[in-house]
Amino acid sequence: MNKMHTLEPIGILHSPFKEKFGIPRQPGLIKSCSAEIELYPPYNHVDAVKGLEEFSDIWLIFAFHQNKGHSWRPLVRPPRLGGNKKIGVFASRSPFRPNELGLSRVELRRIEESKGTVKLIIGCPDIVHGTPIFDIKPYIHYADANPEARCGYAPSSPEKKLEVIFNEQAEVKLGKLSDHNCQDLKQVITEVLQYDPRPAYKVNDLKTQYGFKLYNLNILFKVEHTKVFVTDIQRID
Repeated sequence: MNKMHTLEPIGILHSPFKEKFGIPRQPGLIKSCSAEIELYPPYNHVDAVKGLEEFSDIWLIFAFHQNKGHSWRPLVRPPRLGGNKKIGVFASRSPFRPNELGLSRVELRRIEESKGTVKLIIGCPDIVHGTPIFDIKPYIHYADANPEARCGYAPSSPEKKLEVIFNEQAEVKLGKLSDHNCQDLKQVITEVLQYDPRPAYKVNDLKTQYGFKLYNLNILFKVEHTKVFVTDIQRID
């Protein structure tokens, strides 16, 4: 007889990405910003992460906590197949899964310990802000990587599809923004938009103005064929 298991978050993710739209479709694609894992008591003890600093990458097990009102289905439409072809949910990385659990490998940049608290500073993840973290494990390359693995419909990294252009108003706004934890805000926006964050079925939509939330900003843009124009950058109060 199967037993029920109760999972308790060990921490929470603080990410630049405040909503699903605009999040990188895989971790590590965006290089110019970072995120933070805040560990909860009693898991924020320094002994719990002792030795983890010797690893460059870690696995995160987390919950797709924004799935409220959405149930899983046996067939899904992955973006890499254009949003039209259906495959089994267990052959995908769809967030709409029976147990709503996610797995992501991220770069561990450093561990910060202060006044009895522990925070992990990581490379840009493919996870939304506020995500509950259930477990952390070190990435071990000889066991976790297989260069000869078959990768089905995703045999290579996503391509940078679009040239990103900032209009004058967006450039002016960028010049006034310097309070973000990233190397270069313009570079972060560029990296996100180069991969075209629009749903696959919207690739031919050249009329709609889109927006994605980054930090406390709303980044507005329009796509024209192979170019994406950043039209405005608005603060979110």
